[in-house]
Amino acid sequence: MKQEYTITVYTENHVGLLNRIAIMFSRRKINIESLNTSPSEIEGIHRFTIVIHETEEVVRKLTRQVEKQVDVLKAYYNTNDEIVWQELALYKVPTDVIAEKAKVERLLREHGARAVVIRKDYTIFETSGHREETDKLISVLEPFGLIEFVRSARVAIIKNSSGFHEKLKEFELDEPGEEIIENEYLDKGKDVFVM
Repeated sequence: MKQEYTITVYTENHVGLLNRIAIMFSRRKINIESLNTSPSEIEGIHRFTIVIHETEEVVRKLTRQVEKQVDVLKAYYNTNDEIVWQELALYKVPTDVIAEKAKVERLLREHGARAVVIRKDYTIFETSGHREETDKLISVLEPFGLIEFVRSARVAIIKNSSGFHEKLKEFELDEPGEEIIENEYLDKGKDVFVM
């Protein structure tokens, strides 16, 4: 049964990786509902947050394929119950309507919106929440002359996670890098010449 999944991918920040990951989805004809990239809590490590609507079997296979990419350190998939997530939304409304109708201001407060830009011709409000919440505010503002609306991609944190830096430590313990092997000639003080 298809449902919404959030895939979290930890990567090194290299050019072209986003394209390689996107191709994996398009080859399987999977639509990406939301895509966000951002730095993580570890310097030099980035986090991709990808939202898709699929079956768990497909998501599991896809996550394994993504994880096989050279620059990918780890990939996880979670249901909405296993994460805390938000989206940011901006709404542009005519200022004269807002100024005349206190009702609009009350509605905005009820939805947790706040003004970020106020000009003579328009006012921009922002709010954050789940998609249903930001969509509901669209329908509230449309009768008052909603000029423009935009929503960000999802940002999410896995509930049962101690942070990726702890996972990196675990990986090192489970799969340590190759040991350094000393050259026997150098140990004996002999010069080695390579021609």
